[in-house]
Amino acid sequence: MTQADDASEYRDVFFYDGQSLAPLRDRLIREIPLEVFLNDRRLVTIACSGIHLAELALGFLRSEGLLRTKGELAGVETSPDGRQVRVRTVTADGLPASADLQERTVASSGALSYRQPAQAIQPEAPRPSAGVRLSPREIEALMDEFLAQASLHKSTGATHGAALALNGRIVIVREDIGRHNAIDMINGYAILNDIDCRKAVILRTGRVSAEIVHKVRHLGAPLVASLSVPTALAVEMAIAAGITLVGSVRGGQMKVYSHEGRVEL
Repeated sequence: MTQADDASEYRDVFFYDGQSLAPLRDRLIREIPLEVFLNDRRLVTIACSGIHLAELALGFLRSEGLLRTKGELAGVETSPDGRQVRVRTVTADGLPASADLQERTVASSGALSYRQPAQAIQPEAPRPSAGVRLSPREIEALMDEFLAQASLHKSTGATHGAALALNGRIVIVREDIGRHNAIDMINGYAILNDIDCRKAVILRTGRVSAEIVHKVRHLGAPLVASLSVPTALAVEMAIAAGITLVGSVRGGQMKVYSHEGRVEL
């Protein structure tokens, strides 16, 4: 069974071709609520497509500052129905006060998955490597390879995608209905596989918001490249975090919004 099979299902719909309606068997992306527990405390319910659940939960916790390394994990368990992930850490020390751990719901838009923009730049987050250098052609080649592997979007047209690249090659591609879920999945994958992302490149399909920069900062990656454009706050945060932000990567062209020294001709 493929990722697209796990995250989608077929429904009977009607297609209008400009003249008439005709029956069509169409593939739709799933949407399920995933409850994430940390040390038996329910923290958040995330709307997602139901795949790579452990990665999603771990990446979310890391982006919230509640988890840093694989060594802090005591266990990760996904329920048989795929509706809960329970994460246990070696110690609960260092967690925010209970008032800060109010349960939240993250919609498929990705809204409300961090508390305050000012918290995006935290001293304990890894500092990205200043030595990473890529040419525009290398960035475009990575983007082309990433898009070629985004099979779920091709089959449903309803997902956002992200990829992790190291040493000039794509390591992992993740897709989901949530704008930020794919980044969290990559973050979780990096935790589970002990990947140092301080020389990594993150690629994505959608708009780069302040929250995307926030999550990439916790990942430690020095460069983010997207098909779309960033917001003004995302650029401001990328400058402060030492992250190179590249947008509108298409047709041999792109815009570099911050720390342009990593993009060399």
